[in-house]
Amino acid sequence: MGAGHDHRHTDTRLSRMIVSAAILTTLFVVELTTAITINSIALLADAGHLLTDLAALFMGVAAVMLARRGSTSPSRTYGWHRAEVFTAVANAVLLIGVATFILTEAIRRIGTAPDVPGVPMIVVALAGLTVNIGVALLLRSHSAQSLAVRGAYLEVVADTVGSVGVLIAGIVTVTTGWPYADVVVAVFVALWVLPRAFALAGAALRILSEASPSHIDVDELRAALAAVDGVTDVHDLHVWTLVPGQDMATAHLGTGADAGRVLADARAVLAARGLTHATVQVEPAGQGGHCPLGY
Repeated sequence: MGAGHDHRHTDTRLSRMIVSAAILTTLFVVELTTAITINSIALLADAGHLLTDLAALFMGVAAVMLARRGSTSPSRTYGWHRAEVFTAVANAVLLIGVATFILTEAIRRIGTAPDVPGVPMIVVALAGLTVNIGVALLLRSHSAQSLAVRGAYLEVVADTVGSVGVLIAGIVTVTTGWPYADVVVAVFVALWVLPRAFALAGAALRILSEASPSHIDVDELRAALAAVDGVTDVHDLHVWTLVPGQDMATAHLGTGADAGRVLADARAVLAARGLTHATVQVEPAGQGGHCPLGY
């Protein structure tokens, strides 16, 4: 029943991502066409960010499909689960590139800001705001279980802020005629995107480097395992994340007590900390050896 539930959960995640991608593709075409027509850098920034939303969704769909499919290759014992982590890194790089381009273009326009009509900006921004809120609601419930979905969700949320900025720029342009409202909002959108891109890259690279999950205190875990009745030594303890929501652990425990009881107690310690995917090796006291480099 557990496997069937996981498959249904993955299928739901996949269908929501596909629907979101279809909706955002339509919005992207509208925003890009309008930005080019009225020469709005703020709207172009929002369209560029929207393009990264689409890239994240399409790459995420591919990653989730690969993870869903699994692998029959004996050389891929984890299947394709890490595909979405690589997707998140690529998406972060794309985000940083788009934000850098927008900042460069905005700086270039200082002193020569073109006249941009505000009414089309307002109309398109309102459409973008509505679409982004709807897509964010579609993706939110699955963003905690998948790094690919989380990346897409965070970008849609950030793009919602971008739509608000374009809306404000349109209103300011219509009411005051100030020519730099468009440029200021473009810079704001780019600066809003950059830290989120770095955060996404950091989360993905932390997984790829097999660092311990930030919510697991490895020293505390080692002490808790050492406190299990009968355990005389804890070594080769490793904790890492395969994909978000699936933390892994291995540990070697030296003991002179009943190995079955020690194993059960140690698994309970690990499970209490969310480490249900764990391999524990119980060894006679004094016979356990440390592996080279900790492996």
